[in-house]
Amino acid sequence: MLQLKQIYKVFNEGTPDEKMALSHIDLHLSKGDFVTVIGSNGAGKSTLMNMVSGKLKPDIGQIMIDGKNVTSLQEHKRARQIGRVFQDPMAGTAPAMTIEENLAIAYGRTATRNLKWGVTKKRKELFREKLESLNLGLENRLNAKVGLLSGGERQALSLLMATFTEPKILLLDEHTAALDPSRAELVTRLTKDIVKEYGLTTLMVTHNMQQALDLGNRLILMDKGQIIFMSDEEQKKQLTIEKLLSEFQRIRGEQMASDRAMLV
Repeated sequence: MLQLKQIYKVFNEGTPDEKMALSHIDLHLSKGDFVTVIGSNGAGKSTLMNMVSGKLKPDIGQIMIDGKNVTSLQEHKRARQIGRVFQDPMAGTAPAMTIEENLAIAYGRTATRNLKWGVTKKRKELFREKLESLNLGLENRLNAKVGLLSGGERQALSLLMATFTEPKILLLDEHTAALDPSRAELVTRLTKDIVKEYGLTTLMVTHNMQQALDLGNRLILMDKGQIIFMSDEEQKKQLTIEKLLSEFQRIRGEQMASDRAMLV
């Protein structure tokens, strides 16, 4: 479903600030795979997500979605196939618009866009049905401005908006990191339920090692722009935080004292 072939990306090439952001990235996600991505700051996680979404283009390499080469496809065109939830609850939604208007925009990713018919009676019924699944009472607040929602409510709405048209790829970019523990737990549970319900092919970046172990069927560890460890489904079932830290230490060979602080 998603394949990255020999992806390279260098920022500020030829200057004193040159940085290798991604190097030798080969990654393949089959349909329904849920891959969690963990790594320290500067490991290349966000660059990887931006590469898949189309916000950035590789200097070298190819990106394939459902067997089609999308390497040169612009972000707004690729968005028809990709849903994304960001770390910031304020991102991904239009705060001055109502819940139903935001959902209508998300629905329009795959439907013929027509502002006049953006919120029809039939679509309102669909929106209420989907909102009910969140168990937050948002189905009774369709005309509420999204900017008035709490961070957890807004992130749950963002998750729904990114997934209810069943995109080919779902990108979760540290989407619980800015939430308090109770709201983070709620959104994590919703993520697990929604991905399972629709069988979505998912790539999730997180700094939380336990979350990376609890969610998904595969895990990759990134460092300095490279994938340094990749588990299959059976290996992941056996992983613990200590085993993952031990693997990180074995590969890096040093700096272990700060590894836990960076990764947990």
